[in-house]
Amino acid sequence: MDENKKRITVKGAARAEIEEKKSIFIGSVSPVTDEAGARAFIEKIKKEFYDARHNVYAYVLDGGMISRFTDDGEPKGSAGIPVLNVLKMSGVDGVCVVVTRYFGGILLGTGGLVRAYSAAAKAALDEAGLSVMAEYTLCGIKCSYSDYQKIAAKIASVGAIVEGAEFKTDVLITVSCLSSHFPLLNDLVVQITNGKCQAYVIRTEERPER
Repeated sequence: MDENKKRITVKGAARAEIEEKKSIFIGSVSPVTDEAGARAFIEKIKKEFYDARHNVYAYVLDGGMISRFTDDGEPKGSAGIPVLNVLKMSGVDGVCVVVTRYFGGILLGTGGLVRAYSAAAKAALDEAGLSVMAEYTLCGIKCSYSDYQKIAAKIASVGAIVEGAEFKTDVLITVSCLSSHFPLLNDLVVQITNGKCQAYVIRTEERPER
């Protein structure tokens, strides 16, 4: 992932329900990492609401490069595309939404279906809440006890935090920061320790931006 690019996704699985002319629309949303995960979530919802007339879904992955949807028996363009459009307009990625409909006996027409499916998908996203994700670098710093105190006191100035420390003959500090800030962190460590220590990368990972 481009370290300067931030991704928006949902904080977790959530559900919301709306009613439109006696039809019940239940929006279920979940973060997903791939198409297999999306399909598994869809099947889970279908099994849960096995007696519903329609289980409409849409999902987006890989920065919008992958998107799928189905009307699941509703008139073409009245269900799946509106749900997908809600995802796209929200700017989310790695998200799957299933909107379940229990028919209430009153026909809604294409316009009514579009509004209801869109509203249920939006309500589910609102219930889940959104997280801005960014690439973080988890790194290690091996230093003396005296340098540890200096480093721990100053790393916040470059947006880094201490996540752990192992105290042996030396101190092994585990630190995280935005990947784009790693050079600043390393420069700070070198400066504080007069070149005795450097930060080294353990791994990079996507996390909610702090």
